[in-house]
Amino acid sequence: MTYPGTQLFIAGQWRAGAKGKTLDVVSPSSGKVLAQVARAEIADLDDAIVAVGTGFSIWSSMLAIERNRIMRKAAEQLRERAAFIAELITQEQGKTLTEAMGEVRASADTLEWYADESLRIYGRLVPSRVAANVRNMVVKDPIGPVAAFTPWNYPLTQVVRKVGAALAAGCALIVKAPEETPAAPAELMRALQEAGLPDGVVNLVFGDPAQISSYLVAHPVIRKITFTGSTAVGKQLAALAGQYMKRASMELGGHAPVLIAEDADLDLAVDACIAAKFRNSGQVCVSPSRFLVQSRVASAFAERFSERAKQLKVDDGMVAGSQVGPLSNPRRVLAMKKLTGDALARGATLLAGGKALDRPGNFWEPTVLFNVPADALAFNEEPFGPLASVMPFDHVEQAIEEANRLPYGLAAYAFTSSLKYSDLFIRRLQAGLLWINMPSIPAVEMPFGGVKDSGYGSDCGPEAIEGYLVARSISMCSH
Repeated sequence: MTYPGTQLFIAGQWRAGAKGKTLDVVSPSSGKVLAQVARAEIADLDDAIVAVGTGFSIWSSMLAIERNRIMRKAAEQLRERAAFIAELITQEQGKTLTEAMGEVRASADTLEWYADESLRIYGRLVPSRVAANVRNMVVKDPIGPVAAFTPWNYPLTQVVRKVGAALAAGCALIVKAPEETPAAPAELMRALQEAGLPDGVVNLVFGDPAQISSYLVAHPVIRKITFTGSTAVGKQLAALAGQYMKRASMELGGHAPVLIAEDADLDLAVDACIAAKFRNSGQVCVSPSRFLVQSRVASAFAERFSERAKQLKVDDGMVAGSQVGPLSNPRRVLAMKKLTGDALARGATLLAGGKALDRPGNFWEPTVLFNVPADALAFNEEPFGPLASVMPFDHVEQAIEEANRLPYGLAAYAFTSSLKYSDLFIRRLQAGLLWINMPSIPAVEMPFGGVKDSGYGSDCGPEAIEGYLVARSISMCSH
């Protein structure tokens, strides 16, 4: 399959940027240029602003059932094209074809769920305390046009989560999708357009991230900002949104701790952690990364886990049987070298992996480090790659303290057979998402977001839709 070039999508039209400039899309498996993506200029952003304003007027005025039907039809379009879109994702992002197919199917399910939730946006009546002929009402209206910024690690899922919630609420959007992975977001636009979405309701742009974000966040037409990405960039956008009094939701970085108590089922823990850690080559915001294992079982866990890691097949995601694809860009390879080297220099033991593969592309062996000290970079910086760091602990309270030490609070994992410990983890771990005795299995019905420096707001669940709504208080007296 030939990988296509990608244009901007503004007011229902596919077009080049105003100056005709493009950016290269590079294969993470080979390092070769796949195609080009159009680069937006300020003139293109101005056109998108006009389009999203018009689109919002149309979409917010439609009946919820009409919006529901369009969104459900778009979800079916994604399912029908799943094999094609999955290949695009694997080519541009690197994950295995099996994982890419799972991403497309999950994205279709997500869009469909939001479609049905659009029928359940309710206000309420409130009894008056002043007079019988006074009717108090709370109504919920869409907040307005939205600027959405999405990352490259899940190029379709991350866009669908934001687009689905916004459309369900009655909002229109300008999506700034990643230049590294433009084809999958473009396929979502095609699905929506063919499903009957009015022109301008969703617009897609690529280009200079700093230029686009600063322009859109400050523009008075945009009323809501939603961002998924690094904590550093999220803080900058949140500050800018605050300056212009724009509502914002931020799904930012994590450094997920895994607490394994001595009474845990180690086979279960190893199976679950292998699946969660090396999915998408570890390039997942909720990927487990700090393994805190009670001393009595630490060596046994580390040995079993590292042996499983060594058995994983690392290859081009398009190759049958591949289990771990390349990292999405060369920056991630450099980060793996830095974190691994630092940990070893501080006394950690290398149990598996630890080096790049001697071949073209951004391939890094699944890596397991044991006895990693708390001051190692790997225990303080989100690895965002196939690197697992294991630290033994003596008491559960120590593990909880270490888990909560960092400013991140996105995801956490725990393994124990004890109801007492489970309850303790639920109450004490500072994380927006917690999985106990299982791998990470996000569900669109459940809120997805973090605490502390991992951001605020949600990208899933009814809570996500609330972020795109304004609750208005209306009182009416009949005479």
